[in-house]
Amino acid sequence: MSWEYNNESAAQRKARIAREVENRRAKGEPFEPIVCEVKRGIPAKTFWGVAWGENLESYSDYEHRLPRGRTYLRGGNVFDLEINEGNVFAYVTGGEIYEVTIDIEPMFDEPWAELKQRIAGKVTNVVDLMAGDLGAGVMEAVTDRELGLFPSPSEIRFSCSCPDWADMCKHVASVMYAVGVRLDQQPELLFKLRGVDHHELIDHASTDADLSTDSDEAGILEAGELSELFGIDLGDPESAVGE
Repeated sequence: MSWEYNNESAAQRKARIAREVENRRAKGEPFEPIVCEVKRGIPAKTFWGVAWGENLESYSDYEHRLPRGRTYLRGGNVFDLEINEGNVFAYVTGGEIYEVTIDIEPMFDEPWAELKQRIAGKVTNVVDLMAGDLGAGVMEAVTDRELGLFPSPSEIRFSCSCPDWADMCKHVASVMYAVGVRLDQQPELLFKLRGVDHHELIDHASTDADLSTDSDEAGILEAGELSELFGIDLGDPESAVGE
């Protein structure tokens, strides 16, 4: 923090940062906050967001920095979260407006192929699909700490413009948790982050599976209905490449 702000109170600092945010918005920057509605525990609601948080908290490397990160996230301090292939970016407000970048290695071809093989045929029926539940076997495989889709600490690199010397400062921790909030809304972003195609996972999970309902009248889910259900195009797998 610059020397002229050394003596400002917490209220003055908060007001100054709020003015800076408004100034940036006036210049055309979105500065949209990540809203966390979960007040206790892991700041996420759905399977995907909670699983991301549980994986994050399973690594002892991070345990001392994570609580402040949850507080920052719940305080509305994370803005403009972007999740792209191999990269997460966000602004986090504190003493200043800090830039946080998190680089995550892509999932390599061999472990991705092994993951797809482990879940082949484990989607059992259309009821599971409509509920957004791919079954315990699939979910356990996808979220396995060693063999699943989530990155390990060795695959993650942090960068924050704050003066904190730690690899994972509270600003980085807040952004890591914010990823879980976003996965609540868009779980497909986890696959994008790791550089793999979620169409392939669905294809393999559905291989040799019984996609019919218990009712003969209900019939089998057609490709168009699958597309509508997941909001993706299953008709032409190659169309997803490069999106």
